[in-house]
Amino acid sequence: MSAISTGDGPAAAAGTGSPKSPAMPWPVSPRAPARSMYLLHHLLEPNAGYRRLAAWLEARPRLRRLFTAAEKGVKQEIFGCQMCAQCTLPSTGYACPMTCPKQLYASMRCVWLVAFERADRQGRSGDLLLLQRPIDHRLWGQSSWIRYWQGRDDDLWADAGELRSKDAVPPAACSDQVPAVPTASP
Repeated sequence: MSAISTGDGPAAAAGTGSPKSPAMPWPVSPRAPARSMYLLHHLLEPNAGYRRLAAWLEARPRLRRLFTAAEKGVKQEIFGCQMCAQCTLPSTGYACPMTCPKQLYASMRCVWLVAFERADRQGRSGDLLLLQRPIDHRLWGQSSWIRYWQGRDDDLWADAGELRSKDAVPPAACSDQVPAVPTASP
């Protein structure tokens, strides 16, 4: 994906703004099969070796920046990654929710519909039942791989029953949803 970015903010920093709307994410359809990504995710699950690698990278700022740049290049090309550092790809069928185009491009498919279809084809639609906590924008631009290997993203998801009422946020309506048609009473 080659896009011009001239705006400010996370989307612009990630280089995903379009020429017409520089600070907005450019919609991307995942360019890799979900099955392959689930298999790769399994290979990259945290272990002692990856934790040592992550700690080693964190202790070397220059190498950490190079590693993060490589991660950004790969994930941006394949998923349209915005580098939020709190990656939810494994729970969204590897369709990045940060690239949702519905507010900008009415002809584009809702990212959540794409996420459901991709996850469902791999028998992983239950992952979408996990609630995603709000993104911590202070982490923008950091490596989610390092955070994952260090176990720092374990609190990104919650089962619906885990949320306390003060944490509850009303669900946003997806513009793909069709309102129920009222039935006439007899």
